[in-house]
Amino acid sequence: MNGPIVSRETLEWAAGQPVSRETFERIEAYAELLKRENERQNLVSASTIEHLWERHILDSAQLARFEPASATSWVDIGSGAGLPGIIIACLVEGPVTLIEPRRLRAEFLIDTVDSLGLKGKIEHAKAENVSGRFDVITGRAVAPLGRFLGISHHLSHRGTIWVLPKGRNTKSELADARRNWQCEACLEASITDPESTILVLSGVRGRQRR
Repeated sequence: MNGPIVSRETLEWAAGQPVSRETFERIEAYAELLKRENERQNLVSASTIEHLWERHILDSAQLARFEPASATSWVDIGSGAGLPGIIIACLVEGPVTLIEPRRLRAEFLIDTVDSLGLKGKIEHAKAENVSGRFDVITGRAVAPLGRFLGISHHLSHRGTIWVLPKGRNTKSELADARRNWQCEACLEASITDPESTILVLSGVRGRQRR
């Protein structure tokens, strides 16, 4: 057993919403699948697997707090182990698309979605090669903000928000990104790490060159 399983009440606190027993059990099952698969391929670092629930599951669940409305569509870019995409798919009503270019990781996501009975869609591709429009765009430790906006902006519409977990360099990343992008930004404290931030962006558009 790797690390303690948090209570359903703690998961509800992180997600900012009620969590049914069925949903909690589904996330428990996902945690077991992830730990098993992590022995075959490096999905999450060995130093954090011992604290899977605190470092990864609650950290992903807190993003559901920023869903702008019920049944909105999400896309998770560079989903990897399914963090945060699988957790989001367990918690929200709307469709969730997970984009992952690496074959073994995409296969794990396909098997996981099938095993858990989720409605999530897996795109085995680079984000640049995926089409569609989504209400919420997220991604965890994929790329610096400016580059992330560059590979994801074509997946947005006028009302799209970006909900991005970020570390201690959030403000400098935002300043760099604003050289090429205009946006409204809100920095929210992470509930799992005092040095981390949830960056919520809206009205994202490229700056016109003169």
